[in-house]
Amino acid sequence: MKAVALKAYLPISNPESLLDVTLDAPTPTGHDILVAVEAISVNPVDTKVRAPKPKVEEHYRVLGWDAAGRVVAVGEDVTLFKVGDPVFYAGSIARPGSNSELQLVDERIAGHKPKSLSSAQAAAIPLTAITAWEGLFDRLQIPQGKNNPAKNLLIIGGAGGVGSVAIQLAKALTNVTVIATASRAESSDWCKKLGADVVIDHHKPFLAQLQAQGIHHVDYIFCLNNTDQHWSNMADAIKPQGHICSIVETSSNLDLNLLKNKSVSFSWEFMFTRSLYNTDDMIEQHHLLNRVAALIDEGHIITTVTDVLSPINAENLRKAHAQLESGTTIGKLVLENWPA
Repeated sequence: MKAVALKAYLPISNPESLLDVTLDAPTPTGHDILVAVEAISVNPVDTKVRAPKPKVEEHYRVLGWDAAGRVVAVGEDVTLFKVGDPVFYAGSIARPGSNSELQLVDERIAGHKPKSLSSAQAAAIPLTAITAWEGLFDRLQIPQGKNNPAKNLLIIGGAGGVGSVAIQLAKALTNVTVIATASRAESSDWCKKLGADVVIDHHKPFLAQLQAQGIHHVDYIFCLNNTDQHWSNMADAIKPQGHICSIVETSSNLDLNLLKNKSVSFSWEFMFTRSLYNTDDMIEQHHLLNRVAALIDEGHIITTVTDVLSPINAENLRKAHAQLESGTTIGKLVLENWPA
């Protein structure tokens, strides 16, 4: 089967950083489904895993954690899918990724593809939707339903992949006022298009901008961009007994004392936790992807794809990685179709 892989971890400008290769096709067993990959999207996790380091792999390593395709074979324990089913999923970071024509994925972390979306449109959704859903509802524990008391949610990095879905989920399923951060006119417009009620600049102090909008503090903060940079701003803006969740690792120790007097809780969100540790509730990712698919088909959420490259090959994946590393991406980058 065709695949894009690496052995050495190199700058994306190096043509050896991602290579077109041919690998043996895998065989599904147990709860695995074998998927013929039709489209993939690229996320910051791809660039972080590929980033330069001394390590050299003995065998080719396939990256990629977002895909849409069709089930072509199933393991003996599979009950959630059958051959021919269209699926979308993010997969496991501990297994070969989706940058290959065929991929094994545990059925419990895959969902039925939205009927109203093409494979390219669907491939933009899984990793960001899982991250956004778990961050909003499992970590921050924002109650779902429009009859709950009105509260405020600040999403730092609203125009990125996760932010683009989080804005929509919060507006569709909760009663929160959504405040997003953006630093450019085009990213601010994107956040507003997706439903953000207020947009502020994350390069300026948060609290003064919020107060100018009549918002004294926020109940929830979902940090999707540079935890180190925004930590003191978050501590200032959060309401006493509020909740903060981040998906971005830090380069230094956070000063949790900034949250003490306000009795603020802090949690991490890492959407690979369930598959990495084979948790008892791993199937919740199957359920939430199906719920997201229903919300899409009902018109409550739109795909966040903003650019599609074709075909799926090393050259185009290098272009996608370079674009992500520029830090200016709005929405999601997708690749579709394998070379003939």
